[in-house]
Formats: sequence, structure tokens, C-alpha cells
Amino acid sequence: MEDRDIVELYWQRCDRAISETEAKYGRYCRTLAFNLLNSWEDSEECVNDTWLRAWNLMPDKRPALLSPFLGGITRNLAISMYRRKSSKKRGGGELPLALEELSGCIPSGADPQREYESREFARAIGRFVSRLPETERRVFVSRYWYLASVADISERLGFSRSKTKSMLLRIRGRLREYLREEGLC
Repeated sequence: MEDRDIVELYWQRCDRAISETEAKYGRYCRTLAFNLLNSWEDSEECVNDTWLRAWNLMPDKRPALLSPFLGGITRNLAISMYRRKSSKKRGGGELPLALEELSGCIPSGADPQREYESREFARAIGRFVSRLPETERRVFVSRYWYLASVADISERLGFSRSKTKSMLLRIRGRLREYLREEGLC
């Protein structure tokens, strides 16, 4: 079923919208949640919450593409769950490692006065990523959006782990330089 047809089912408030969404995007959303949470049970909970959130958002929004819409919801829910769980205990998942890797590129400290700069920062990263060659873009997005492990990325793309790690290191270096040129670091 096409995305526009699934969205139409949501707008009609038809229960079939959930089953069609599950059939088309269930695996995608579960994998995204699992990469953040490292738990199939928590991932399943996030995906179920994603369907509910999508159901509640659809009357106001009509996304042209469901994958980024659902992926964003799943990712945000998984990050919130991760934060709740990690406040109680430490360890597991790729989130801390991926954030640590990017820490040299991203300015630290939350400052409400810099909200505009944060938006500009996000736009600059988007421009940087869009200019990467396809393979590097896939590696970068897999690691820092989907939070896939280096081993998973290497296996999926047929690279050695050392090649994937060095590619990420070089991309982060270029990102850091790009953000300096943009006046954001």
C-alpha cells in the first residue's frame, strides 16, 4: 500500500491504518528503536507508542512520506525512554557512544538564548550531510541518526570495521571544519 493511501486511512480514522503501517514500517521502526534501546521489549513498546502518536497526529498533519514521519516519532520516543531508563541505570545501547563521538563537533551546553543558533546548527548539519558522497552519507546517517553499531554498518555495507571507523573519523573531522567555516563552532 502506498503512503498516501495509508495516510488517507488515518484521516478516515480507519483501524486498518495501524495494521497497514505495521506491515510496511514495523520492522523499520523496531530496528530504529532497538539501535537506541538495545532491548526488543522496549523497542516494541516504542513502536506501539509510535502508532498511537501517529494516530493522534494525523488529523492535524498529512505527511507526504511516512518513513521520516514515523522514524522521527520512533526516534524521539526511544530517546525519551532511554533517558528515563538511563537515569536509573547506566550502560547498553549505542546512544552514549554515538553522542560521545560527535561531542567534538557539537557545541555543548543548553542555553535558551541559543535556540536560533541550534536551528541553524541543525540546518548546517543537514547541508553538510546532503553534500557527502552516497556511501559516506549512508555511513554517517546509519551511525548518527539510526545509531547503528559500527559492526552493523560494516556488515551491511561490506566494509571492515576499521574502514568504517576511519570513515566516520574523517567525516567527523570534515564536519567539524565545515561547522567552523559556518561560524557555528
